[in-house]
Amino acid sequence: MWMGRGSDEGSAGDTPGTFLDGQMLVAMPGMRDERFARAVIYVCAHSPEGAMGIIVNQPASHIKFTDLLVQLDVIPQDERIHLPSGAGGVTVLRGGPVETGRGFVLHSADFFIQDSTLPIDDGICLTATLDILKAIAAGGGPASAVLALGYAGWAPGQLENEIQQNGWLHCPADSSLVFGTDTDAKYDHALRKIGIDPGMLSSESGHA
Repeated sequence: MWMGRGSDEGSAGDTPGTFLDGQMLVAMPGMRDERFARAVIYVCAHSPEGAMGIIVNQPASHIKFTDLLVQLDVIPQDERIHLPSGAGGVTVLRGGPVETGRGFVLHSADFFIQDSTLPIDDGICLTATLDILKAIAAGGGPASAVLALGYAGWAPGQLENEIQQNGWLHCPADSSLVFGTDTDAKYDHALRKIGIDPGMLSSESGHA
């Protein structure tokens, strides 16, 4: 499990010792890596050792949460129809290109597993064990949750360099950006949260 440090005030790369835990990264239109085109990423951990985040606006459209519960032996095949209503509505995301076979659950802070759940910021936590899936399937999980397959990772100093090269913008997180079901709208919502009109940014692609 990645363990992060608390966020300090400021922007990554502005001054030494400032990190973006609990912030959203928003890809600039000129992003060269197609895997991160129009990506909105929740930063789970950021320190001198590197950074880790979950892409929250790329749904894994071919995978349903209930199917994963069956595949992981959390529930038997014939119990799918008996799941609590909230369990069937958990969005499955493509969280990033690293460890795509591993699941990471971003969720509200009303659910916590000792030694397994990582509190991040603003009432958002990360849990990467099967116990949280079992709790959701049983109707005792968090009020809000998304399941991501894989994550985005950066080596020491890499994210700071990408920000300085105008690869990413960043803004505070909110529940609609992390847990909202309208993934298509998250990119424009994040830009507006920063105070940028999406149409104007597109026309200025490649400029700081």
